[in-house]
Amino acid sequence: MAEIQPRALVTGVGTINPLGSNAKETWEALLDGRSGIVALEQDWAEQLPVRIAGQVTADLSEHLSTREMKRMDRCGQFALIAAREAWAQAGAPEVDPERFAVVIGSAYGGLGSTLEQDRVLGQSGPRKVSPHTLTRLMVNGPAAWVSMDLGARGGARTPVSACASGAEAIVQAAEMIRAGAADVVIAGGVDASVNDLVISGFSQIRALSTRPGDPQLASRPFDGGRDGFVLAEGAGVVVLESEEHARARGAAVLGAVAGGAVTSDANDIVAADPAMQRRVMQKALDSAGMQPADIGFVHAHATSTPVGDRLEGQSINAVFGSDVPVTSTKGHTGHLLGGAGALAAVVVVEALRTGKVPGTLNVEALDPEVDLNVLTEGAHQLPPGYAPAGLVNAFGFGGHSVALVITGS
Repeated sequence: MAEIQPRALVTGVGTINPLGSNAKETWEALLDGRSGIVALEQDWAEQLPVRIAGQVTADLSEHLSTREMKRMDRCGQFALIAAREAWAQAGAPEVDPERFAVVIGSAYGGLGSTLEQDRVLGQSGPRKVSPHTLTRLMVNGPAAWVSMDLGARGGARTPVSACASGAEAIVQAAEMIRAGAADVVIAGGVDASVNDLVISGFSQIRALSTRPGDPQLASRPFDGGRDGFVLAEGAGVVVLESEEHARARGAAVLGAVAGGAVTSDANDIVAADPAMQRRVMQKALDSAGMQPADIGFVHAHATSTPVGDRLEGQSINAVFGSDVPVTSTKGHTGHLLGGAGALAAVVVVEALRTGKVPGTLNVEALDPEVDLNVLTEGAHQLPPGYAPAGLVNAFGFGGHSVALVITGS
């Protein structure tokens, strides 16, 4: 059993994603069972083999200045909007800048700017390339912009671990607080990769849903008829504080990161290793000093791929048994890649705060190979006496496995 570490308290959350431009809109949409998946009708998508995605529809210019819009990639814009929301909810706490850090992960960073400026280069020549190109395409750009905007001088870190990036960022942030390296850390994940290259690449490995008909029915975690995930974009951010710092200023505490773990499968660049999925969940529980029975529900990674959901379902069953409530909000939002685990953390914080868990969208018939208590469409009230803790899973190409244990305030 690992030594139990102090909790990192959550004092603010923020998000922008296909369901909403902030946490309140997102939470209401989740409880209402709404979907943010739409058909891609832009010219650039006309020849693509898959033409659905979860896109942010908010007008970003309402949140950012003209200068910020010009200098940042869409990925950085999402991160800054979500971070400002989380910071405002936390009360914009006074903190020593040297004790204030940022950890925001991303799978692809400013890939949109990379593709855009490469096209400019090819069509119009080098003198037409934007002078902001290099700073817009940096994967560390989102963390850097947030650190500059809020004055964090204790480090601006960027985990790059595919679809586990956002969850790993939160683990790193909590570890900084537990180690006494920071009093406040803004942490989360972001991606803005709904573009022709990423869609084509995922299509070539048959990872995306090609389900005909209504796009909102395509993302189907744990459903027996699932055929792939739906690509999406957005960010999730939390403000973490040491208990001493938060209590001293009288902060309203939303929840806590009680434990977390990061492992590497050392197995395959794409295929997951169920043994390591089980291992990372158990390590996260150990770090929080908890047993499986202490977890009230699991927010699964569950992207809606045929193999991935089955393997994760078996792994969750091996650790928690078949009775623990399980959900995945990717049926509502699609897969935010590096932002997925961070958005899941925001959802778990809200679920523990309100006692309600949004069900998994589009589960018409549970996969018979998934022996789990999957919560289906609608809002589910956690029963009296439920364990006030949730576990978040996040897995990524490269064998990245992350689990977070989040508790109520």
